[in-house]
Amino acid sequence: MPGADSHHESTPSGDSAVLRDLVQRSSSGNEAAFAELYDLTSSRLYGLVLRVLRGPDLAAEVVQEVYLEIWRRAAEYRDESGSVMAWMCTIAHRRAVDRVRSVQKQTDRDQRWHRLSDSDEVDEVWSDVERNLDVERVRKGLEQLPEGQREALTLAYYRGYSQTQIATALDLPLGTTKSRIRDGLIRLRDTLGVQT
Repeated sequence: MPGADSHHESTPSGDSAVLRDLVQRSSSGNEAAFAELYDLTSSRLYGLVLRVLRGPDLAAEVVQEVYLEIWRRAAEYRDESGSVMAWMCTIAHRRAVDRVRSVQKQTDRDQRWHRLSDSDEVDEVWSDVERNLDVERVRKGLEQLPEGQREALTLAYYRGYSQTQIATALDLPLGTTKSRIRDGLIRLRDTLGVQT
């Protein structure tokens, strides 16, 4: 890693006295020691996290979380629990696996929501609103909605955006976007007293 002394390059692979010393000093709040620990070990931890996550940007983000955890937990390290590098790799691997699970859960939620939510149902509610109210009343009703719901409905019904396009435009997960549209339509119908 840039900034690492060449004579330390081999230290991360073993149970190094240098790393133990740096962790101990870091546990006392020594930022210089922590910066050196980072320089000596970050390329290895990044490589480990990248193998699990396969995305460089995501891996870099998780590595930062790993070092934050190492900084907070440095006082917990004990020699008998293994080498410093093994301890750090365990933290990094666990964080990477947790992130994979988190991303997968979000993907599963979005897919489940997509399967369960029937866009025809949303369109039917909108048709109820359109059939029973004039445009001016709808505009006034939209103004009463929370901003997120109002934005989603405006993009959907005044600009003709699909749910996927709205999710992209608002930088939201698809499931969240669908919820906003559905909840906004229901609230709009209730606010304006549409009978279905």
